[in-house]
Amino acid sequence: MDPNEIPSSSTEDESIHRNEAPVKYGPIVPASLARRPSNPLNRSATKETIRDPNLDVNLPYRTLSGDANLSEYTTETVTGEIPGPVEPDGENRYKLVTFLPNDPENPKNWSKGYKWYCTMVVAATCFVVAFSSSVVTPDIVGVADEFGVSEEVALLSITLFVVGFGVGPMIFAPLSEVYGRRIIYGTTLLVAVVFIIPGAVAKNIATLLVARAIDGIAFSAPMTLVGGTLADLWRSEERGIPMAAFSAAPFIGPAIGPLVGGFLSDAAGWRWLYWIHLILAFIVWVLITFTVPETYAPTILAKRAKKMREETGIKDYVTEEDIDKRPFGERMRIFLIRPFQLLFGELIVFLISLYMSVLYGLLYMFFVAFPIIFQQGKGYSAGITGLMFIPLAVGVVCSAVCAPLVNTHYRKLIAKHNGLPPPELRLIPMMCSCWFIPMGLFIFAWTSYPRLTWVGPALGGFPVGFGFIFLYNSANNYLVDAYQHQAASALAAKTCIRSFWGAAVVLFTEQMYNRLGYEWASTLLAFISLACCGIPFLFWVYGAKIRERSRYAYAGEDDEKIANASEGVGPVVREDDEEDQDLRRARSYVSNP
Repeated sequence: MDPNEIPSSSTEDESIHRNEAPVKYGPIVPASLARRPSNPLNRSATKETIRDPNLDVNLPYRTLSGDANLSEYTTETVTGEIPGPVEPDGENRYKLVTFLPNDPENPKNWSKGYKWYCTMVVAATCFVVAFSSSVVTPDIVGVADEFGVSEEVALLSITLFVVGFGVGPMIFAPLSEVYGRRIIYGTTLLVAVVFIIPGAVAKNIATLLVARAIDGIAFSAPMTLVGGTLADLWRSEERGIPMAAFSAAPFIGPAIGPLVGGFLSDAAGWRWLYWIHLILAFIVWVLITFTVPETYAPTILAKRAKKMREETGIKDYVTEEDIDKRPFGERMRIFLIRPFQLLFGELIVFLISLYMSVLYGLLYMFFVAFPIIFQQGKGYSAGITGLMFIPLAVGVVCSAVCAPLVNTHYRKLIAKHNGLPPPELRLIPMMCSCWFIPMGLFIFAWTSYPRLTWVGPALGGFPVGFGFIFLYNSANNYLVDAYQHQAASALAAKTCIRSFWGAAVVLFTEQMYNRLGYEWASTLLAFISLACCGIPFLFWVYGAKIRERSRYAYAGEDDEKIANASEGVGPVVREDDEEDQDLRRARSYVSNP
């Protein structure tokens, strides 16, 4: 593929439109240089009718217009530029700045050692954020007693924090596409660190709750950006192990939080739960702010283009961000309204989000259920109760270790489908692992009698933890493959509803256990998760038909044509030939891990 290939002349284009000559496609060319509004990858369109072979949900599809040539951000050229669109004067072309071969400013070209360092820093940040959500749970009673409020009011310190996880991404995702990742990491983590202090020294419950709400919103930014940072650093064939390390962090953090918090609250009281939180958050803020540079390609190239304009005096050096940014109002509609259009208008997004919400709520229910089972039922201390989360954490680690095997299996499936696998293949790990959740819950439920040993309910956490990562990764990948350029909005919808449900469940878990009893309360959760096991099988059977009728999802219309083109059996001839430019670079399809 020659990234510098320029499309045929306007005369040739006109002959194609009149069907006067057969369509013959040579080397793959950049996106529409003529800025045709009918570009097939127009991200403002609704229905995804074309498979993007180079889909990367971390590119600014929602910020830039549908005519933007996003290959600028993924292409390395000897000259450091590719032809852009014609300038307003009608004579000259813009020059889109790209990375050079082996460019040291391209994060993908950094040394493996440094990339692993950056990976560990952002994964540690993700761990600390997740840890923060649960470390305060062992001594909710202490907060309630000191401030003279009910436990439900004290539990709002968890609820408001998790609500922030749903609200924050709606703010920070668009900001990161405009300003880059580093400034968002640095500013939001600093705000989070500062507002931990009022919680630690709070003199009343209102101060504590306000501080936790602000912390939840601020801490959501790293959780939103970490996956994109890893995609910035690692090429698709290298991401398996780094992504496995990252995917474990959001689940290990909540499992370790009660373990550390239990012993610390027993020894020093609930305020020290916030001080340890502050110490860890400050450490990762320093590391990520001062030792991890900008990794977002559009931001790096925008700064380079500005520098080139200043040094040369030539105004032709630009990036797509300079010439093809969507109007502000359109961006806000895409970022704030589109996720909810997908959530409530798309069966796939709705049911997958529902399933992930059940799992996320289950994780936070455990923070209330474990103290009920082990402290109230068996008389254990908060510290010993925290030890009961170890099997859950071990299950998460084991599933993370197995994650690369899932990626290897998927690559084999890609080959069997000539590089064009249907999105439903992403459901295979989900269909296999969904049974672990109800299995663990049934074990947890019927071994939770106060007279029985701790072993049963503790070990019930292992299959639950083992199933989490497989389910989450499969769900994310299925949404990405099914919704292509709408995937970021679909994932935002899932994150929002998941966080709100996780925030709500902690408020009624204790009442549920008191009303139904230890065994039947957990059994109810097991049956709900068992019912959800039907969701991946539903989409395995009917997913293709649902996507065909969907207003947004990709239904596979172009797969056969792309396959024929990639096999060299002839040109891809479409009714809308001029709209096929980006798709002619299709040679294989590998979605984000």
